[in-house]
Amino acid sequence: MHLLITGSSGFIGRHLCSALLEQGHRLRRIDRRHGWNLRQLQAPQDWHRLLHGIDAVINAAGIIVETVDNRFDELHHKAPVALFEACRQLEIPRIVQISALGADADASSAYHLSKKAADDHLRKLGLNTWILRPSLVVGRGSRSQEWFRRLAGLPILCLPGGGRQCIQPIAIQDLVDTVGRCLTLPPASGTLDLVGPQSMLLRDWILRLRQHLGKSPTTVIDLPYPLATALSRLLHPVLPLLHPDNIRMLRRGNCADQQPLEAFLGHPLRPVEPAL
Repeated sequence: MHLLITGSSGFIGRHLCSALLEQGHRLRRIDRRHGWNLRQLQAPQDWHRLLHGIDAVINAAGIIVETVDNRFDELHHKAPVALFEACRQLEIPRIVQISALGADADASSAYHLSKKAADDHLRKLGLNTWILRPSLVVGRGSRSQEWFRRLAGLPILCLPGGGRQCIQPIAIQDLVDTVGRCLTLPPASGTLDLVGPQSMLLRDWILRLRQHLGKSPTTVIDLPYPLATALSRLLHPVLPLLHPDNIRMLRRGNCADQQPLEAFLGHPLRPVEPAL
């Protein structure tokens, strides 16, 4: 197949491209490294020439932190909606949208709301589409995993809510396999939550990372949410990941039922331990 993939130079995009090339697909990569800026692809007609000869589209573009040049609404909502509309106009038969776990009716953060807006628009188009909502994705090159590693290496862990939030990391290979299956199934549409085989507390995940780093056990301090939010407002200009929205997303947790994904793939989900 000839595939168009956005966000192809990101963590998920790189793993997808590597696997898809091995499977014999041809790729048209849309990202800044390949000369394309999604901020300049905000209308359906901007995508028409890029979709010439394309059999299917994978939208893997995404950011976790906004900057002056990267805004949630432009990258997660407006550019994907323009792409989806162009696919409808040109009758592209298949779309895979990489969304996020939490982009649902209870979404409240700008990150989740921007993802949800694109998902909702895509569902209304009546196309052959799969919307994939991954939890924390673990694998080589993950920036979030690297951030958690750095956190795990601190002498004392000071975590919002004591780190008692539910997370359910998924191995990058299971995400890649899911996208591959979405491309080969008969025409169908659906939404899948992409989570790993084991839910756990955030504190346990970080302590597990700490163990892999060869660090000795340490104390976990419970940072009350109001204080964590106040500190995030103060510090996020210097440490962008510490945004108040991210504290709210963290408090909500990031878990779901893994059985639908296992049934979709037809095999048990991979443990994330080897990826550490």
